[in-house]
Amino acid sequence: MSTVADGAMARREAADPWHGTAVVLLSAFAFSTAGLFTRLVETDVWTMLFWRGLFGGLLIAAYVVWRDGAGTIAAIRRIGRPGLVAAGCSTAATICFINALRETSVADVLVINATAPFITAAMAWAWTGARERRATLMASGVALLGVVVMVVPTLGTGRLLGNLLAFAMTVLISGMMVVMRHHRDVDMLPAASLSAFLCALVVWPWASPLAVTATDFGWLVLFGTTQFGLGQLLLTIGLRSVSATRSALIGALETPLAPAIVWVVLGEVPAVMTCVGGAIVLAAVFGDLLAAKEKS
Repeated sequence: MSTVADGAMARREAADPWHGTAVVLLSAFAFSTAGLFTRLVETDVWTMLFWRGLFGGLLIAAYVVWRDGAGTIAAIRRIGRPGLVAAGCSTAATICFINALRETSVADVLVINATAPFITAAMAWAWTGARERRATLMASGVALLGVVVMVVPTLGTGRLLGNLLAFAMTVLISGMMVVMRHHRDVDMLPAASLSAFLCALVVWPWASPLAVTATDFGWLVLFGTTQFGLGQLLLTIGLRSVSATRSALIGALETPLAPAIVWVVLGEVPAVMTCVGGAIVLAAVFGDLLAAKEKS
C-alpha cells in the first residue's frame, strides 16, 4: 500500500510541481499558530510541550497506520539511519529552543532562526552538492531583514549562552530538512512521529500531565494535532518536492503569521514595526515563489 501511495504522490508532483510548495506553505501556517495556543493554554511550558509532543506524534502515527495498514512496521523500518538522524535532530532542536528562550530574548532567537535558509543552503551544498537558486538566497536575505525590523526594539538584549542554543537549534532544524530532502525517496513520516514522541519523553520528568484542567486539555489536543502534528506532517511531505532551502525560507512566514493570527483571534494589535517587518517577509517569500513560477 505504501508503494502505491508513494507512486501516486510522485505522479502528482510531476504533474503539478507546485503541489509541494502549497503543502509547505500550509505547514508554515500550522506552525504559526503556536503563539495563539500558548496564550490559550494556562499551564507550565513543560506540561504543554509534553502533551504537544504526544498528540503530535499520535496524529502522524495515525496517518501512517491509516495509509499503510499492515505495512506500517515495514514503513518504520525503512526510515533507517537517515530517519533516526532526522528524528534526533528535531528532538535536540526542541530542547535547544526551550532553553534558548530561557537564556536569551525572543527577538534574538527569531533573528538567529531567520538565518536558517542560508545555513540550510550551505549544508545542502557541502553534503549533497545541491546549489540553491540565487533568487531564493536573495529572498532569504530580504526575509532576514524583515525579521530584524520586526524585533528591532528588543534585539541584542539576550545572552551569549541563549544565542548559542538558538544557533544550535537552527543548525539542527536545517540538518533535519537537508536529511529529509536528500533521502526523499524514503518515507520520513515515521521519523517525524518518532521525533514528536521523543520530545514528549524528554520533557516528561519536568511536566505535570495530570494537573491540567479539562479546558486546557482540549486546547492541548488541538495544539498537538493541528500546530505540531499537522505542521510536521505537511513539512515532511512537502520536502519530497521542495528544496530544503526554499522550505526554510517559506518557514520564515511563521514569524509574521504568528502575531497576525493572535491579532485576528484575540484582538492583540501588533506593533507598527511588527507589521512593517512582516510585510517585508511576506514580500520576500512570495516574490521568490512568483519568480520561480515564471521560470517553470
